[in-house]
Amino acid sequence: MSDGESAGDKLVSVDFEIFGHVQGVCFRMYTEQEGLRLGLVGWVKNTRGGTVVGQVQGPAAAVEQMKVWLSKEGSPSSRITRASFRDQRSIDKLQLSGFNTRF
Repeated sequence: MSDGESAGDKLVSVDFEIFGHVQGVCFRMYTEQEGLRLGLVGWVKNTRGGTVVGQVQGPAAAVEQMKVWLSKEGSPSSRITRASFRDQRSIDKLQLSGFNTRF
């Protein structure tokens, strides 16, 4: 651990899929903004099935905040019916940089 890092700041990575009315409502843009606001890195993209998928990485507490945002808030016009989080794991260092939309 580096000097500025405590056990409570351990880094985690989690994959997500968001269901509901989440396409055509700027969900990806708002997800990027929220991720950056929380100091996270990751990516987000639409699926052919009408869901939004992605991955976020960063301090565990911020990732937990992002999970709440993804499952309850989203973009102003979205209607989230379900959020699925998979493969949450501890990581030694960030594997991504920035937060972007994939196509």
